[in-house]
Amino acid sequence: MKVIRLILILMLFISMGESIAEEQIQGRRSIVLDNEKARLILDIAGGSIPEFRFVDSDLNPLNWGRRNAGDQPSSMGHFLCCDRWGPPSDSEGKNGMPYHGEASKVVWRALKDEETKQAGFHAQMTADLPLAGLTIDRSVTLATSSALFFVSETIINKNKLGRIFNIVQHPTIGPPFLDENCVVDTNGSRGFSQDGLMPNPEEPEFIWPSAITKKGHRISMRRMRDIEEPSVTSFAIDEDLGWAVASNGKMGLLFGYVWKQSDYPWFNHWWKLKDGKPYARGLEFGSTGLHQPFSVLARKREIFGRQLFEHLDADEETTKSYACFLAKIPKDFTGVGKLSIEGDLLVIIERTEKHPRKIKIETDGLLDHYIKVY
Repeated sequence: MKVIRLILILMLFISMGESIAEEQIQGRRSIVLDNEKARLILDIAGGSIPEFRFVDSDLNPLNWGRRNAGDQPSSMGHFLCCDRWGPPSDSEGKNGMPYHGEASKVVWRALKDEETKQAGFHAQMTADLPLAGLTIDRSVTLATSSALFFVSETIINKNKLGRIFNIVQHPTIGPPFLDENCVVDTNGSRGFSQDGLMPNPEEPEFIWPSAITKKGHRISMRRMRDIEEPSVTSFAIDEDLGWAVASNGKMGLLFGYVWKQSDYPWFNHWWKLKDGKPYARGLEFGSTGLHQPFSVLARKREIFGRQLFEHLDADEETTKSYACFLAKIPKDFTGVGKLSIEGDLLVIIERTEKHPRKIKIETDGLLDHYIKVY
């Protein structure tokens, strides 16, 4: 049955005929993928994902960043950090390397139907990072009948020599979905603050959902109900399947990500207040948990047994993937305690001791290669 379903999906892609057409969304070149349930927007200049929502609602969790009109690259909603996470060295900065790397600072190219042989629910994009000497090939597939999309990204080293690099997904949620009622849950475990000093920046250590504010106070990271902003914090993922979910019962909406720990062993987190109210909250996951230039990462090498960078030899490539999803939830939903993949379903289990409710999302087999957790 699963093979038949995938064949039918492929036939649907081909039958839709036209090449993937760019659209103008708020004055920006974009690709729009939609089905009967959800609408997904991919921005061309910078490669951001500025919108993912149900078609019957204007509530967009990725409502963050300025969607300026024009063709200038911009970091909005969910953007990509590559070839690094955080600052360049002073010398690299003088040579033009931007903060978080070039991936969100260049114009991506949308591949046409004659190149991808697919359309409709599927899009392919590519970007060249000239200073880093890397190319990123991105494949995005929206499920046919649910609010879930799957992204696969291949990073290719075009340099004549090998080099170290990092890749971090940088989703940021904003109001009105983000407010004092919004709850964030993850299966991250041991964590530390980016304010720590070398050679042991991971001290003091804490366990999710605990974190330390810039003033040194311990708080819970589940809700933004404290008036202090925490430092950027990083948490190791111990399970084979990593996940992070933001839920807002008052808004009736849940938004989250799932990925393989072998692809992204770190969950990185920050939030920003404006006039004492929730303004931005980063749900980042990636190949590093230390927000420093490569010279610092090379000296430190690892934290909590997790490596802080990856290496690509000349002409070598590596592929990483994740899925993003939406679900409607009851107003008294208390948060997420567990997430698993069961056959063609993504199963989200409520965080409560008594009678936890389950939310099931059809995956169309897009996560078949992921590790199943029962």
